[in-house]
Amino acid sequence: MKLYIKCMVGIHCKMLVHDILEKSGLHSGAIELGEVEILENMTTEQRHLLKFMLVKSGFDLIEDKKAILVEKIKHVIVHMVHFADDLPNTKNSNYLSENLNKDYRYLAKVFSESTGTTIERYIIAQKIERVKEYLLYNEMNLTQISYVLNYCSVAHLSNQFKKLTGVSPSGYKQLGRNKRIPLENL
Repeated sequence: MKLYIKCMVGIHCKMLVHDILEKSGLHSGAIELGEVEILENMTTEQRHLLKFMLVKSGFDLIEDKKAILVEKIKHVIVHMVHFADDLPNTKNSNYLSENLNKDYRYLAKVFSESTGTTIERYIIAQKIERVKEYLLYNEMNLTQISYVLNYCSVAHLSNQFKKLTGVSPSGYKQLGRNKRIPLENL
């Protein structure tokens, strides 16, 4: 049985969900971002306990098909921007369609109806958080960052960064504070 869980955005989340499942008396197979394979059928009581424990830890069970699809879209984007070695050289729309086996127009419609924002804006927000991470840890200069995140130029990256954060990348770096937004809050 497959369960879908909201707000799973990293390896830490996967480990926490694994612990919650064990405490709920459930055995898991594969645990992916937003998805968990349960090896047995759950009783109603186990489902309520699991839901309670997940909510208590900042997660939630997703039972609506469109909400599940939105979480899948978010996880593909988070993986693409934060965990893939290189961003794909294809259009974001093609990348999402291929990974989710759905027409991009349908994905975009469901996403915007459910979240109130577009997929592209969500991708930009994720990319800006990635830029903040690179700047915070002084891993790369802006030219390298713009290349890694598939920006056409440093100016384009800088304009998007300032539009979303209110400060330029160099200004952000000079502030020297961590003003990153948790991925699950984007």
